[in-house]
Amino acid sequence: METTCPACGSKGLVIEDYLYDMPEVGKVILSTGKCRVCGYRYTDVRIAEAKEPRRIIFRVEEPEDLNSLVIRASTATIRIPEIGAEMKPGPAAQGFITTVEGVLHMFKDVLEFLCQEKKDKVCIAKLEWFKRAIDGGEKFTLIIEDPEGVSMVKGKKREPVIESL
Repeated sequence: METTCPACGSKGLVIEDYLYDMPEVGKVILSTGKCRVCGYRYTDVRIAEAKEPRRIIFRVEEPEDLNSLVIRASTATIRIPEIGAEMKPGPAAQGFITTVEGVLHMFKDVLEFLCQEKKDKVCIAKLEWFKRAIDGGEKFTLIIEDPEGVSMVKGKKREPVIESL
């Protein structure tokens, strides 16, 4: 499919969709795109079958939980209430497949950028918390709220609690 590029406004964004059957997850659609004019790249991943809106609550209790699989739809919000962290979808939000540790790295990377500008004690304390969490030194709750119901967390030892929204 060819569409308008959100970066440069040309009709040069070519998007391709691929259907994969992932073990323990089911069918997912992986979308990739690249603008032929400016080079903008787009990726998205989503579960092929839509479900009811839901909230996924995954408690990280031990370092092994950091290896749990996370699939986040582009419309989903991720929260870590213990530290007040929130990743909300925006107009150019992209879905992704990663691990709980990968989600922590995403938050940490943004915080590192913000702390360079602010250099205040609260920012530095939150950054240190994320570093400890990545090393398995913090227990916390990962919450995903998904209006499409397609996001998921797949733990090795524990399963998440799933609630309707």
